[in-house]
Amino acid sequence: MSASRHSASWLLVAMLLVLTARFAAAHDVGITSVARVFIDQVGEGRYTLSIVDIGLPPIGDSPGVLPSGCQHLPDEGVRGSVGLFRFQCDGELMFDDVITLPWDLAGVVAIARWSDGTDASAYFRGKGNTVPVQLGGLLAGTGSGFRLAERYFVLGTEHILLGIDHLLFVLGLLLLVRGVGPLVKTITAFTIAHSITLAAAVMGLVTLDRGPVEAAIALSIVFLAREIVVGYSGQKHLVHRRPWLVAFVFGLLHGLGFAGALGEIGLRSADVPLALLTFNLGVEAGQLASSPCLSY
Repeated sequence: MSASRHSASWLLVAMLLVLTARFAAAHDVGITSVARVFIDQVGEGRYTLSIVDIGLPPIGDSPGVLPSGCQHLPDEGVRGSVGLFRFQCDGELMFDDVITLPWDLAGVVAIARWSDGTDASAYFRGKGNTVPVQLGGLLAGTGSGFRLAERYFVLGTEHILLGIDHLLFVLGLLLLVRGVGPLVKTITAFTIAHSITLAAAVMGLVTLDRGPVEAAIALSIVFLAREIVVGYSGQKHLVHRRPWLVAFVFGLLHGLGFAGALGEIGLRSADVPLALLTFNLGVEAGQLASSPCLSY
């Protein structure tokens, strides 16, 4: 077996392992212990955290709970059946701030009510003896436009460089396409396609469960791996004759996966245009950065 066929075979095995991992991750984990909390913005830099469920220990002055620049205010008390925790921050809470609840729970359902009238809710899984509440998932403030653009550019880059599924797909395209011109055409088709579905999903025009989307992305990688192996045997299918068309179709699918990454952080409607632009730029930067390494 030639070195190229040997490499393609190992690529196929790696992609099948990714597929297995994707399906394993798609199973829901049973929730046995979940609390509910409300985060209310009651003034400029002032907030309350209300604990709905009884039996939970008070937060008090537990270290590491609040983000940097925030401090607990005295007179924590109980109002009816609700535990109340008050705190103040130097400025408004930002989307990359985290409140770390010191509870050994499966997770927390957090409901945020911001002073501008925006409401949001999300479920946050427990990690060890704490439950980190990522405030971006509750549509916290984004600060300056530069900070927003920087955050989503980095997020897009990380999603490519740290996402094994997307890296494998790019690697598959590099193995499949020969020549700089056809490769640029194929990557461009993939870029245009995932930009379309990413925008549609973020704006609510397309809504799909993330589990099936991730499984379908894994299947697309397995399909691409098979076509690479078939190509080395001398058979030529549509994917070999028009790789840009196949890249466009699968790009539509991968765009839905990118939308899931954006959804984890949360977007206010006013932030959508800039966030989409800089996230896409970050994705492309990640693809360009990874392509030379993968081709080597």
